[in-house]
Amino acid sequence: MVRFASDNRNPTACIIKYPELIYFIAMAPLGLISPPILTDELKSVLDQTTHVPFYARNDWALAIKQNPTVLSKLPRLTKAELREHSPHNLLPTQFNLSQLVAQGIVEEESTSGTSGASVQVVFGSRWWAEQEMRALRNNSFIRKILDETPNARRAVLTTPGCSGVSCFARWLNYDQRIIGSTLYVNQSRIPFSIPDDKLALMAEETKQWQPSFLDVDPVHGMWFALYCERHGIRFPSLKFIISSYEFTSVLHRRIMERVFSVPVINLYGSSETGHLLIEQAVGEMIPSPETAFLELSNIDAQGIGQLLVTTRTNPYLPLLRYEIGDLAEIIPSGYRIHGRVRDALRRDDQSLISTYQIDQSFCDLSGVAHYQVRQSTDGNCEVLLLPEVPGESLNDVKVVVAERLSHLTGSPINIATVPLIPPEDSGKFRLTTRVA
Repeated sequence: MVRFASDNRNPTACIIKYPELIYFIAMAPLGLISPPILTDELKSVLDQTTHVPFYARNDWALAIKQNPTVLSKLPRLTKAELREHSPHNLLPTQFNLSQLVAQGIVEEESTSGTSGASVQVVFGSRWWAEQEMRALRNNSFIRKILDETPNARRAVLTTPGCSGVSCFARWLNYDQRIIGSTLYVNQSRIPFSIPDDKLALMAEETKQWQPSFLDVDPVHGMWFALYCERHGIRFPSLKFIISSYEFTSVLHRRIMERVFSVPVINLYGSSETGHLLIEQAVGEMIPSPETAFLELSNIDAQGIGQLLVTTRTNPYLPLLRYEIGDLAEIIPSGYRIHGRVRDALRRDDQSLISTYQIDQSFCDLSGVAHYQVRQSTDGNCEVLLLPEVPGESLNDVKVVVAERLSHLTGSPINIATVPLIPPEDSGKFRLTTRVA
């Protein structure tokens, strides 16, 4: 899930404030705990493995028996292993999944499959809301609003089936799409193909709902914002926008802030782990250590590493050193996410070029609503640009993008403008991808 941003009040400032990413190699000036973690905290992590069949495996059992003082002494849990063993082999043996579901104690969900095939996950019936609220309240601006309006209404715009614990795969009326203080607005998988009459209905429903904030997939949120801009639609009740579910481009951020004139705040996490990090002021991403411990591993010469997550609050799916599938970096002001590992491109020397690094090439460009960079195995790149105004050629933008990406990748760049960029089967939109 998850979130990113640039400070567009200053056109020269292109600091991305990330929402899809993380925590727990820390820097002393930030006042954060760095490994080794406190003894009783580590003990509570290890206690999660008791009676969990997966952690009885020889390599895990041996490592745990040695009473490690740092998480890095433990093996890793890969996404493939999670897919294979969840939920039953990661459920402590004292629990009976069928009974838990029948009693309404837990919920079973499937992830969107953004970083690979879908994974079955299990969590307590109130866990999702509780861990999300912890993350939201770590942002001081949001915390103030929630203190003033405890039941603040939200309107969700994301791919149906990717809305956390709720999915709408068939057409439902307005009342059927309200759960508590949340209205699920859109029911279309590809925002670019939504006709104007349905966008008008979405805008009217949002205005009727009077949300305090929007909870958006950045592509869906950006496209909805452009429709509202064309028709002069505003939402007086709106105080901020949460951008989540996937990587938010500087382009998406700029459009939503321009149209709605409220802060766009990135939130990062996953269905497996909960929300892990939220954007704070000046590009900082603030962790939720009560929810999970985070590490960076395999850090390269650029300071970019793979994120590992150890969950703390879901007894039905305890994950230790889980390879969540994202790249991240520690910066002086906090943390920055670089996008998915599988979406990273390659230079001639095979070093990684992250989605974040590609996205910086668009930091000061206007007229582009969305894009995708596809790199073939020979290193050549094809760039698809989706204009804000349909039919615009973006010739000047093409020249700049080609020059910047060619310099970054060391490879030829071919660019075209297109009326639509389709999502993945998961419903997510990949800004960068490697293709055969």
